[in-house]
Order: sequence, then structure tokens, then C-alpha cells
Amino acid sequence: MKLDKYRKKRNFEVTPEPKGATSPPKGKGKPLIFVVQEHQASHLHFDFRLEWRGVLLSWAIPKGPSVDPSVKRLAVPTEDHPLEYANFEGIIPPGEYGAGTVMVWDRGTWIPDDPDVDADLKDGELKFTLEGKKLKGSWVMIRARGGWSRSSEKPYWMLIKHRDAFASKEDITKSEPLSATSGHTLEQIAKDGARGAGKSKRRAP
Repeated sequence: MKLDKYRKKRNFEVTPEPKGATSPPKGKGKPLIFVVQEHQASHLHFDFRLEWRGVLLSWAIPKGPSVDPSVKRLAVPTEDHPLEYANFEGIIPPGEYGAGTVMVWDRGTWIPDDPDVDADLKDGELKFTLEGKKLKGSWVMIRARGGWSRSSEKPYWMLIKHRDAFASKEDITKSEPLSATSGHTLEQIAKDGARGAGKSKRRAP
């Protein structure tokens, strides 16, 4: 099952993350979603997720996406996530896998240049267009030569912005720090989560 690895790593009686379900692939012409989540775990990183075949294909990008075409960003593959995860913003409790604060940094839809995404992933080059609140225009993911993710048993990739009207030298992760859904910073989400946890503890028998 596509979500087995995702579920085995989490205790859903503790974490607020969605257990999710593998959804049927969308019909031809239906928009596919993407989401980028800023994640302050043991190390700050960004999780880049593309909807495909009923799940979110996922990569961890240590330095976050760059809109500078001269910059290549390492993308480490992780386990597939449920589509419901695109809405998750909050706190993963201490002791749980990926413990820390999660923010929906960007979201929108994506359009593959080639409808045969499976073939492109197998060939190691996936070209697509993002239509998000922050990330827009033409992009490519290229499988890196050498390098292998031990956690997912998949090869590393590189995320690269193509030269177009949306390319820029700015560090968009710094110039656009707010959540695409709540408008909060990562720090505000962490504080709100801590206050909520405190209230829950006071109500507990």
C-alpha cells in the first residue's frame, strides 16, 4: 500500500497529522495540487509535495526552494503522504516522527509538461509548471547522479527553477515567510500550539 510507510512511522492517537487514505487518481484535466511545508524538526527544512495517483509524492528540501535558475536545491525523497496532509499546519508532538512545527508555506496546483509522469520519474527528469501563491512558472526535478536516501530507499533529486518571468535572485524563503493559509509565521504557529497543549493538559483528568 502506498501509505504503509507513512502510517507505520506515526502514532495517530498522539500526533494530529491525518491518517489519510489513498484516493483514486484524478481524471484527465482535473487540477493536481502541490504544497510546500516549512518544517522545524531536528533541522529546519521544507517539504515539497506533488499530488500523483492519489497521494502526495514527497521530498525534503534542506535549504528550501529557490527561484534563482542558477541554484540547484537538493531534494531528498521521503515517504508518500496522504492528500489530506496538504492542509496540515501545527505541532507534531515530542517523541513522534518529525516532531516540531509545520507550516503550509505555499500551496496551489501543478501541471506536468508530460502527462506520463510515471515515465518521467523513471527516466529521472520531471518538468512541470507551478501555480502557487509564492512559487510560479516552469520548474524541473532531475535525479542526481549518486546519492541515495536511506530512509526512503530512493535516489536524491535536484529541484531547479527554469528561466522565465517568475525567476528571481531573491531568497523567496526569506522574503515570503508567512503561511499561505493562516498568514502566521512559523514562530507564531509554534507559540499557538504550545498554548493549546497547555490548555489540554489542564483539562486532562
